[in-house]
Amino acid sequence: MSVAVVGSTDSALKRARAARNMTLEEAADALNAITGGASDASLMSAWESGRRRTGKRNRAGLCQLYRERPEVLFAHQDGAATSVLESSGTAVVVKVLTRWTDLVEAMVDVAAGAREHLVVIGSRSREKAYLAAIETAVAQHPDLVHYRVLYGEPRHRALTDHLLRLLELRDPSARRNGVKTLHIGMVEQAEALERFFVASETAAVVPLPSFHGAEGFDCGVLLSREAAVGLVHHGREACASARPVETIEAVRGLPYGTTRRGE
Repeated sequence: MSVAVVGSTDSALKRARAARNMTLEEAADALNAITGGASDASLMSAWESGRRRTGKRNRAGLCQLYRERPEVLFAHQDGAATSVLESSGTAVVVKVLTRWTDLVEAMVDVAAGAREHLVVIGSRSREKAYLAAIETAVAQHPDLVHYRVLYGEPRHRALTDHLLRLLELRDPSARRNGVKTLHIGMVEQAEALERFFVASETAAVVPLPSFHGAEGFDCGVLLSREAAVGLVHHGREACASARPVETIEAVRGLPYGTTRRGE
C-alpha cells in the first residue's frame, strides 16, 4: 500500500490521513461509508491542499474518521486566502447573456463541449434542447463524468423524464476504468440555498433571475475556464453531500415519476 509523503507545511487534514497510512482513495471510501456521499481522491486532495473548502457534512465525517477537532483539521481552509472567483471578480465573465435564446444556446454549447466533466446543478430544467444536449454528451462520450445535483425535488416533468433517460444511458453503479461516471443526488436541507449552473472543464453558464417574473431565469453569464473549474469542484462537493437518487425506482418516486398516483 502506498503511503502519503508529508512535510511540515502540509495541512493537518493531510497529516491526519498520512498518520493512518491511508491513500486518498482509501480515505475517500472510508469517508463515503460514514456520510453516504460520493467523494473521490481528487476531491480529497483539493480539500487537503485548501483549493476547495469542505462542506458541513463532510467536515463532520472527516472529524469522525480521523478523530480530530474541526478547528484543527480545517484551519488551512478557514484561514485561506480569497478564492479565485473572489479575487478575479468580473474578469471571469466572458459574456453577459441578455436573451433567453442566447442563454439556452450557451448552456447547450457547454454541455456539448464537455469531455472530462459535466456538472449540472438545479431542479428547474425543462428546456428540451438543453436536456437533449446533456443526454447526447453522456451517450457519445463514455469517459465523461456527469454530476447532476438537484436542490429539492424536480419542478417539471421534463426533468424527471430526463433523469430516467440518464439512468437508461448509464448505470451509476458501474465503473469505467475504475471511475464512476454518473452521479445523481438531491440536496434536501431546507437551509440550503437553491442554485443553478452548468459547467464543464472549459466553460460554465450561470442563469440569473428574470426581470419579468418571479419564476423565470431568462438571462445569465458565460464564465471562463478558470471559473468553470471552480464550479466543477463546487458541484462535485455538493454531489458528495447529497442524497443519491441513482435508481429507476428512486427517480420514479419523485414528482412527475411514472409511479406517482394519478399520473
